[in-house]
Amino acid sequence: SVLPPIHESPPAAQPTGGRYNRAAMPASSKLRCLIVGASGYTGGELLRILNSHPHAEPAQITSRTRVGEYAHVPHPNLRGTPAGNLQFIRPEDAQPADVAFLCLPHGEASAQIARWASLAEVVIDLSADFRLRDTASYEKWYGSPHPAPDWLSRFVYGLPELTRQDLRTARYASGVGCNATATILALLPLVRADLLDPHQPLIADVKVGSSEGGAESSPASHHPERSGAVRSYAPAGHRHAAEVEQMIRMIQPHATPRVHMTVTSIEMVRGVLATVHAFLRQPAQEKDLWKAFRACYQGEPFVRIVKSNVGIFRLPEPKLLAGSNWADVGFALDADGQKVTLLCAIDNLMKGAAGSAVQCLNVMMGWDERAGLEFVGLHP
Repeated sequence: SVLPPIHESPPAAQPTGGRYNRAAMPASSKLRCLIVGASGYTGGELLRILNSHPHAEPAQITSRTRVGEYAHVPHPNLRGTPAGNLQFIRPEDAQPADVAFLCLPHGEASAQIARWASLAEVVIDLSADFRLRDTASYEKWYGSPHPAPDWLSRFVYGLPELTRQDLRTARYASGVGCNATATILALLPLVRADLLDPHQPLIADVKVGSSEGGAESSPASHHPERSGAVRSYAPAGHRHAAEVEQMIRMIQPHATPRVHMTVTSIEMVRGVLATVHAFLRQPAQEKDLWKAFRACYQGEPFVRIVKSNVGIFRLPEPKLLAGSNWADVGFALDADGQKVTLLCAIDNLMKGAAGSAVQCLNVMMGWDERAGLEFVGLHP
């Protein structure tokens, strides 16, 4: 069914009808969070965010390779903080918690989901395991049947700009691919306004930083090989295209979208820039696109429309978003009025992973959606 219209972000500290209204909780209490696989980059970002979250705190962190070490060893930016002083435990030693964040390699969360759900009422999975609702689509894109197909319908796709209403009553939220996040947010205004030509494919050219490869090194990420490279490591058939197609069908159930995605690594640590080439049903003017973008993102707490005629950052730029949960979107219309270039920039570890996960938590709990996510990025 067609998703409900986006609602404006609530004022700070006001409950929004989620699972735990802050007004009904003791003033001194915080939800205790378990982070499974906390030694990687997304786990580190969750620790950084939750370290200063007003309503939640990291209580347990697991790792198979760093048992007994303090969190500030793999995440030195956390030195001297409560989060940094947590010690890693074995996954099998995890105790019940209010919320479980799963930062596990692909396939592990789905194989163990019953256990994690038994330890925490709310589970937010940052992997790809529960992103696709259709088992046939999952098998097509991931090459094997889903390990826990009965769980797919229980998870809500964790992109608040798309599924906010469903998240408010959810117990389980999936991660969203970072490349999919940027591509979806670039396309969403025109999909909702039904402006795209259904007979034309969508071409997403995505540039990414090295942190998208994760904390574990490989020959491809070795500095002499990686530095200065412009490497299209997924020139066709990237799995995140399936999430973009799923988004279009969520809004237009009878659509048969064709999304082609190319992903290229560039000289950058954090960041994603999606450049999406699309064709409109009929020629339009810039004012028509402005109308669609404003209607889609008015009141959204973490999406900014960036299309300026002044300054040097006139369109979305990932460099400005490092460490923040912002998504900057923009567009450029060809002279014929029918071909449009859509852009979205994000920090892949934040709005593309950990930041979006905490934003989902805020929605699910009925808190201010911006709680713990107020950092605005750096310049220069």
